[in-house]
Amino acid sequence: MSASTKSRSRSRRTRSSSSFLHKPHGVIHPRVQAVGPEHFAIIAVDPAKARSKWMMTDFYGNVLIPPNDLEHDARSFRAAVAAINRQMKASSIKDMIVAIERTGKFHHPAKRAFVAAGFEVRIVHPFATKQFRQPAYPDCKTDDTDLAAIFRTAVNGFGLTEPVVPQDYLELRTWARHRRDLVRKSTALRCQISDLIHEGFPGYEKCFSNLFLYSIALLIPQHLATPEAIRQAGRSGIEQLARSARVRFRRPTVERILAWAAQASSGGDVPELRQEILRDLEHDRQSKRRQIARIEREMARRVIRTPYVRLLAIPGINVVTLADVAGELGPIAFYAGARQITGRAGLYPRRYQSDQVDHQDGPLAQRGNRTLRRALIQIAACLVRCNDHFRGLSARWLSLKKDKRDIRVRVADRFCRIAFQVVAGDGALRHPCLQKRHYVIIKLRDFYDAHSIDINETKSDLEAAVAQLPCSEYASEAEPLKHEWAAQPTKRGAGAQRLGEILPAVLAKLGVKLVQSPTPGEMTLSTPEPVVGGPDNAVSD
Repeated sequence: MSASTKSRSRSRRTRSSSSFLHKPHGVIHPRVQAVGPEHFAIIAVDPAKARSKWMMTDFYGNVLIPPNDLEHDARSFRAAVAAINRQMKASSIKDMIVAIERTGKFHHPAKRAFVAAGFEVRIVHPFATKQFRQPAYPDCKTDDTDLAAIFRTAVNGFGLTEPVVPQDYLELRTWARHRRDLVRKSTALRCQISDLIHEGFPGYEKCFSNLFLYSIALLIPQHLATPEAIRQAGRSGIEQLARSARVRFRRPTVERILAWAAQASSGGDVPELRQEILRDLEHDRQSKRRQIARIEREMARRVIRTPYVRLLAIPGINVVTLADVAGELGPIAFYAGARQITGRAGLYPRRYQSDQVDHQDGPLAQRGNRTLRRALIQIAACLVRCNDHFRGLSARWLSLKKDKRDIRVRVADRFCRIAFQVVAGDGALRHPCLQKRHYVIIKLRDFYDAHSIDINETKSDLEAAVAQLPCSEYASEAEPLKHEWAAQPTKRGAGAQRLGEILPAVLAKLGVKLVQSPTPGEMTLSTPEPVVGGPDNAVSD
């Protein structure tokens, strides 16, 4: 595309966006013109926790049904719907929308009830309600003034339709948010456990690189309340304790613990009570750890059935972080481009322009989907730490005295551009971030092995992941799997027998044919036919 063509297309987009002042998903004026303003009704709903308040007006603002309380129960919803239907007949209403203010999760009952009744529901942002209320009632905020502001918001095109999120993405987002909550609670428990151990066993944590990576590290304080008790138990007592609890250990670790106990100070007051609290906290932490592992398995099973699984080829992106981002983004068809992704997350600078003053590079926008922004920034942090391409970019920006937060935002912006082209397109990914490419199937197989997922579920899920990959990627994905198949040990009971159960079906999906060899019990791989794929997705920074 030539420079002139680019400039023409850019100017066309600018003119079209500037000649239309309303939100695209909030426009109702063509429908109002079609039926007439007096025959178009707007139902404004101001939700609260236990009940809502609503009223019905025509497009001119004439009140057809005055403000009424709406309890959040089936009987009240049926009565409201019946009253609306009667008024529509009495006032010859031919078209109508329901405008509900977004209020956390409190607006969901009313929204579901009106959608079930067949009404079109629009969502009004609280910021829009505030801006339309303040000019008329600058010092008065009541439910009635809010209803009037919601009406004005809908009339002016700020009552927005929301896309219907598929069930798989809803479940993925719910699991991801639940996992995030459990991780926060688990982190708080780890801090409490560390404080207790530091109080009763000062210096004990230095015996381990990470206190929570060694089972024996937390086993000993739960059974031996003081450093004196550890000294009295000695090596034989500690080893016997670990064997009875079926905890693996190494003798150098036990020697480090005994060396610390020989020089440790007193364990402080009420050691038995502190020990009991420690047991309770550790039991709670282990329970949450098992829940997190279960949720991660559920997230993996859902994300591999979406096109987002292609992004696992990028070093620095694992299954859990990818599932988190995919759940918050939803289907990629919701976005016209990468700029819409960063716009929804609020990853853009604020701008102030007046006359000749134009500050285009202000602070980061304060508005946006904070959960999506957090997920994208987390991905950016992983890429800076684990991806050679982004690590190099980060080092260059740091040498230019860029702020680390600015670097994360830059990387997140580039990731959004890459993700949009890879997920929305059908070609292979070609980008400098793939200098050391990861293989999607191998990464998924390792994840399933680490989480001890059943062999049949592993096979079916890997086959589902293959179906989401572009055909042009089949040959490259099959190459490392063929080498692993050829390197399998042949004797019975070897550790790689699990691969022997998984790989044949996956290789068959990737177009690799298995040929029976003359020797009984052995199979060889035929040369795969070339796979014809679509055009590559060339992503530039």
